[in-house]
Amino acid sequence: MATTKEYRLGEFTFPRGWFMISDSEALNTHKPVAVRFFGQDFALYRGRESGKVVLLDAYCPHMKTHLAARNTTSYVVLDGGGSNVEGDGIRCPYHGWRFGADGKCNHIPYHDGPIPAAAAVKSWRVEERYGAVWVWYDPEGGEPDYPLPQFDYWDDESVVNGVWDQVGELAQHPQEVVDNICDYGHLSPIHGSTVEHYENEFKGHHAIQRQSGGHRTLVGEGGASDKLQTITSYHGPGILVSQLSGMFDSFMMIMHTPIDDGKVRVWHNLLVRTAHGGKPTAADLVSARQFQQASMAAFAQDFEVWNQKAACLNPLFIPSDGPFMKARVWYKQFYNPRAKAQEFLEQCEGIYVPKGIAPFTPQQRAEAVPA
Repeated sequence: MATTKEYRLGEFTFPRGWFMISDSEALNTHKPVAVRFFGQDFALYRGRESGKVVLLDAYCPHMKTHLAARNTTSYVVLDGGGSNVEGDGIRCPYHGWRFGADGKCNHIPYHDGPIPAAAAVKSWRVEERYGAVWVWYDPEGGEPDYPLPQFDYWDDESVVNGVWDQVGELAQHPQEVVDNICDYGHLSPIHGSTVEHYENEFKGHHAIQRQSGGHRTLVGEGGASDKLQTITSYHGPGILVSQLSGMFDSFMMIMHTPIDDGKVRVWHNLLVRTAHGGKPTAADLVSARQFQQASMAAFAQDFEVWNQKAACLNPLFIPSDGPFMKARVWYKQFYNPRAKAQEFLEQCEGIYVPKGIAPFTPQQRAEAVPA
């Protein structure tokens, strides 16, 4: 696996942005979960008191015990009913130091004096939406410079919400995943697409792909159309969503988050609107789950290739491939100080069409707003 430095992306090892770190189902119990992202370890748990999700740096400052590693023998855990989460805080299983949701130690069971100010771990900014947990990561330690996106499909009564597919770990740098947003040339060989219109647009923290045509995996008999149109958009470096029309009106979500430099974790989800526009019936639930499986199969076609390829450090691109270099410049804004973001955007913002393919018309483009 190649590293950020080898891709010459910028000053930071990991990009700035909102990232998924877990599905909500993993926190259905009050047991903490040990997770690793951005080259570091975390303790993730749901507070017993408020029900809110908390993400803390993993290691107790006292003697560097992991706060969320699986423990079945400490009486801190046994007396807590199998969990060391207490209220909205968490106790170290080794010496019982308790850390609040703010990361500050607020109780040491064998100590009556003042608690040292250094007895604290970092508490991270997280939000729980769409059946998942999201963290804001910024190497500069700044506040979010764009919001966690609002996906209206999730709360639409005529939509069957999907479940999060645990796609797994990919031993590739996320650059290889982001390249896919502009990879016109792979659509026919990998997905069986017969593309009639295609274009990319880069604007701010969005990288957009618009395409329409046939698709052997996601278009079948009985759908609203024999053509698939997808409006796909990155919201920052790790949140990819796609509004699909064709077999069903649906909304695909693909998330990838760096684990270490050159390795990512990936999730997939699909939301499907009922054909009748009303609340889902039992039959709608079945068909939505089947279509999610088809969507996952389509994504697996990409994933299988990524899992076995070498790092694309010195690519040989041709004009009909798609605007790979513009996409890579767009991606660099997240690996450099935010004060430099505009420098990269000035080099890439605009609409690009591969040589030999028809773009969207202005009317189609106006209707194809990023989800």
